[in-house]
Amino acid sequence: MSIIEWKKDETVAVIKLNNGENRQNLEFAQTMNSVLDEIVNDSNVTAAVITSTDTKYWSLGVDVDWLGKQFADQNLDNIKKFMYGMNDVFKKLLLLPVPVIASINGHAFGNGAILSCACDFRFMKSDRGYFCFPEVDLGIPFLPGMISFVRKAIPEYKFNEMKLTGKKTGAAELEACHVIEKACANTEELFAESMAFAKTFCKKRGIFAEHKKRMHKQIINVIDSQDPEFIEPVFLMVQD
Repeated sequence: MSIIEWKKDETVAVIKLNNGENRQNLEFAQTMNSVLDEIVNDSNVTAAVITSTDTKYWSLGVDVDWLGKQFADQNLDNIKKFMYGMNDVFKKLLLLPVPVIASINGHAFGNGAILSCACDFRFMKSDRGYFCFPEVDLGIPFLPGMISFVRKAIPEYKFNEMKLTGKKTGAAELEACHVIEKACANTEELFAESMAFAKTFCKKRGIFAEHKKRMHKQIINVIDSQDPEFIEPVFLMVQD
C-alpha cells in the first residue's frame, strides 16, 4: 500500500494519507506530487478531499527522524529536494483547478497544519485532535512562502497567537475564528460533512483555476523568489 492513495467517490477525489503519523519526508513529497498530478489530469474530478486512514493523526509534520539522518549523513541534497518538493505540493494545492478540502480527522502539527492551510477549506473533528504550530519551541522558522499562505487561511490575530505561542488549538476554537468551516462531532460526521461540501462544487475547471491563480499570485511569487534564500543554506534550518 502506498503512503498516499486516492480514489474517486463520484466526481470527488478522496486523497488518503496512509502512513500512521503521516510524517513528511522526501517520499511523502514525491508521492503527494504524483497524486496531485493524477488528479489534475482527470478532467472528471470536481473537488478533492484530503483525509487520513489513522484514527489519531492527520499529519504530524516533518519526519524529524528522517531529517536528522539526512543531516548526520550530510545528505543535504535530499533535504533540499524535500523542501522544494513540499513547496511544489503547496503550490499545486494553491493552484489546483478544483477546491481542495482538508478533512482533519486527527492531530495536525507543524507542516501538517501548514499543509491544511494550503488547502482551500478545512473541516475538523472536535472529539479528538489538535492543530498546532510547535516550530517556535523546536527552533524551526517558517519559510516566507508558508507565512504567506497560512495568512490566507488563518486571521492575522489568530496566526500571530498560534505562531508565537505554539499553543494547541481544538476544532471549536478554530471554527469560532473561521479557520475551519465546521467542527464535527466525530470521524464519521467529519467525513460526511467534508464530502457533502465537496459535492456542492461543480465549477468549470478553467475559470476556477484562473480565480485561484489570480488570488494566490503573490503567494506563489514569495515561494519562488524568497524561499530559496533559506532552503539553499540548509544548515540554517534549525536555530537556537
